[in-house]
Amino acid sequence: MSFRPGRILALILVCVSAIGACAQASRPNVIFIMADDLGYGEIGAYGQKLIRTPHLDAFAAEGMRFTQFYAGNTVCAPSRSVLMTGLHMGHTRVRGNSGRENPTAQMLRTGDVTVARVLQQSGYATGLIGKWGLGEAGDEGEPRKQGFDYSYGFLNQSHAHNHYPDFLWRNGERVELPNVVTRMGPIEGVGYATKRVAYASDLFFDEARDFIARSKDRPFFLYLALTVPHANNERARALGDGQEVPSYGAYADRPWPDAQKGQAAMITRMDQGIGDLLAQLKKLGHDERTLVVFTSDNGPHREGGPLQNPEFFGASGPLNGIKRALTDGGIRVPWLVRWPGKIKAGAVSAHVGYFGDVMATLAELAGATAPKVLDSISLVPELMGRGTQAQHDALYWEFYEKGFSQAVLLGGRWKGIRLLTPDAPIQVFDLETDLGEKMDLAAQQPERVARMAEIMHTAHVDNEYWKMPAK
Repeated sequence: MSFRPGRILALILVCVSAIGACAQASRPNVIFIMADDLGYGEIGAYGQKLIRTPHLDAFAAEGMRFTQFYAGNTVCAPSRSVLMTGLHMGHTRVRGNSGRENPTAQMLRTGDVTVARVLQQSGYATGLIGKWGLGEAGDEGEPRKQGFDYSYGFLNQSHAHNHYPDFLWRNGERVELPNVVTRMGPIEGVGYATKRVAYASDLFFDEARDFIARSKDRPFFLYLALTVPHANNERARALGDGQEVPSYGAYADRPWPDAQKGQAAMITRMDQGIGDLLAQLKKLGHDERTLVVFTSDNGPHREGGPLQNPEFFGASGPLNGIKRALTDGGIRVPWLVRWPGKIKAGAVSAHVGYFGDVMATLAELAGATAPKVLDSISLVPELMGRGTQAQHDALYWEFYEKGFSQAVLLGGRWKGIRLLTPDAPIQVFDLETDLGEKMDLAAQQPERVARMAEIMHTAHVDNEYWKMPAK
């Protein structure tokens, strides 16, 4: 049999096209869902008994549940900065909630490389829906300047405290909503709604499904940053109940304070939205091509009013502390990962990871090139059950409210915390025997204290706005 040159060229082009199509098909879609101020113990998969989360519980049963995974920080903006940049708190750009006093210090800059940018440059359609908090419209930190093709939701973190806002942002353009907001503070949009029509989280789930439906020609990355169950702080101060939700639903008749009913209803409503989204993936045939992650940005809050109490639901589970603490209750978070056919159903992982690992993980799965300088380890071996999973020697956090506090975790077991000043004594806890971090073992562990002190000194690198105070 003989081939003419034209036929050979055609066959080559067909083979190249097929190889390209296979490579494209092997790269998963990614949906990263993050709740706001949801505690480690507030969903059924992590032991919750009173709040109903059937869809997330099924999510856990169909994928992998991590038992020791950590947020980037114990409050919102820096935790999200770690997530986006793959750099820990001593290196990432944004290291605290500073929006009202100094918004520039809470803004990603042009030189920062986000995981969205890495995936975008690799051919992914990228979308942010929900709460951003790392840059305002028109500045360097705006989502479209940080790797997102499409964005819809809150840009300003304080604005995001209102679940019934009178406007949101779509691709840098203000979108008016039919809610009527009573202004309570100096930041535009801060307050509480006196006319409540459009619930932000419902809008976000609608937008997420629309984004998925139209992202069918190439792999996509959707960062769905929800605002539940964060409190409306202004409403909490004015009316005593900041847990805004359209209906208490199944909890309406419970003999609980309204703030607790609202907390439970917000979480269950979120769970239903996630269930609808996963059902859409199956309907569109995306299910086995999509990696879905669910987590929270930090520990549970106590900001919904005088009767809102995280202990009522055991929001931190067996852990000690809540949001703004560097004990595990403030930074250990739910971490569920689902990818049918690729991740073993019902798996439970004790691997110790944190938000910074998202960069290396998604870059590897997408065949993308991540920045060379990172504090990030790929989780692909653990997720896929292949090869040897690398481990962090240590994890590091710092926190700037009321002073300068630091925390170090050595080998996933030994936790060191230094509070308020760089020369304060380091407390040491053994998480293996003292999960609640109640017994300070510093006096018995001088070598570990010395190692933790060294890390606290070297892991922090000053940037323009976030500096270690003098001793």
